[in-house]
Amino acid sequence: MKVLAVIPARLGATRLPRKPLRLVGGLPLITRVWERVTALGVADAVVVATDSAEIEDAVRAAGGVAVLTRSDHPSGTDRMAEVARRPEYVPYEVILNVQGDEPFVSSEAVRGAVAMVRERGFALGTAAAAAPAAVLTDPNVVKVVCASDGRAMYFSRAPIPWCRDARDAAEQEHLVRQHIGVYACRRDALLAWVALPPHPLERVERLEQLRALAAGLAMGVALVDTPPAGGIDTEDDLIRANAHWTHLYAGRT
Repeated sequence: MKVLAVIPARLGATRLPRKPLRLVGGLPLITRVWERVTALGVADAVVVATDSAEIEDAVRAAGGVAVLTRSDHPSGTDRMAEVARRPEYVPYEVILNVQGDEPFVSSEAVRGAVAMVRERGFALGTAAAAAPAAVLTDPNVVKVVCASDGRAMYFSRAPIPWCRDARDAAEQEHLVRQHIGVYACRRDALLAWVALPPHPLERVERLEQLRALAAGLAMGVALVDTPPAGGIDTEDDLIRANAHWTHLYAGRT
């Protein structure tokens, strides 16, 4: 099954203006994400999907492929689906979504998500890692509970599962999984997902993957050892990303 990686990127971020074009290691963030996904070697093709000609130019200047999409998409998943519908990308059976602000996305998470679809036969695939006690009650960290076969049962910003008899957070952290926002989708499942109306659970949790679960689309979750690197949403995140880049690559680029 051929894999198409799509990296959605829009210029209009509110918390970090012009985020995709902010510099990480001296190059635009979106360029670093494209480089990372390409270097993983999981996808047969890697495309940045954007509503901005500036982002398109930055990616192409680095030797990448970028396509201009509509500006009114409500989510990155909808932007990804627009690309998947293009005639030149119809031959790709698995569509991989990597967030446009994750230059350090883990190989383990990406490969695990793809394996859920290509090898395990799920309609959708994603990844999760153990959640440390410090993030159990953080609503910005999405948690997931899974069935015994690896199928996602529910995602929430609340601490799930709630361990009623735990005396402190440390006692329940071995049961809690932190979602990693990488998705692999069988082509037909992706198109079915974006055709669905928003679900009430999606609206209250602000988690679009709940739309897919509520419709009965099976999503496999690869449990990985590598914790999520986290996205870049604020100036502080950008500072940390540059420090991490220097730590990893100083003297090599």
